[in-house]
Amino acid sequence: MSLQVSSIMLGVKDLARAKKFYAEGLGCKIDKDTRNFVSFNLGEGSPQLALYEWEAAAQDAGVSPEGSGFRGASFHFNPDSREVVDEMMRNAVAAGGSVVKEAAPAQWGGYFGYFSDPDGYLWKVTTYAS
Repeated sequence: MSLQVSSIMLGVKDLARAKKFYAEGLGCKIDKDTRNFVSFNLGEGSPQLALYEWEAAAQDAGVSPEGSGFRGASFHFNPDSREVVDEMMRNAVAAGGSVVKEAAPAQWGGYFGYFSDPDGYLWKVTTYAS
């Protein structure tokens, strides 16, 4: 049996805000939408992205809802061009996210930047195209 990721769940402080950020701001297609939970179909080859109210997610896992700072993970999106990197960064900011690291050329030849969603989850947008 091999490990396969079928869904990535994020605990969020404001479900309506997070849903708007991902659906309207980043163009993710809503798959399921309930009172405490929203999931998005990210397309073939990608796992689903699920948003769950922070308190409910902590309760579901049986852990304390307290916690802050870097969570030890980031999500990565690898488009085919610098233009798409820049567009994704702009879309994230317009939707209520924040630029963490401006997109810029990397010493290894690629081009990347980081943004965070409204709950502080980090996204790295990278292209290897020159």
